[in-house]
Amino acid sequence: MKALFAFLASLAGRVVRVVAGLALILIGFLVVQGTWGWVLALVGLVPLLAGLFDYCVFAPLARLPFSGKALRQALDEK
Repeated sequence: MKALFAFLASLAGRVVRVVAGLALILIGFLVVQGTWGWVLALVGLVPLLAGLFDYCVFAPLARLPFSGKALRQALDEK
């Protein structure tokens, strides 16, 4: 579990989240279209913005900090 959150908090993890978010947005608008396309695009905003602003959405589920910086510090202490 620690390895997953360490990856998500890393630069590579942030890039993966940004790319995944962009992919979901593009798929929603270009492939799915309609109402479900909009829903998919809105869902894609979550990983996109989380990666851009250095937040880990799933970390609080493991009782870890939401902020990427604080998450990296907490993981270094463990």
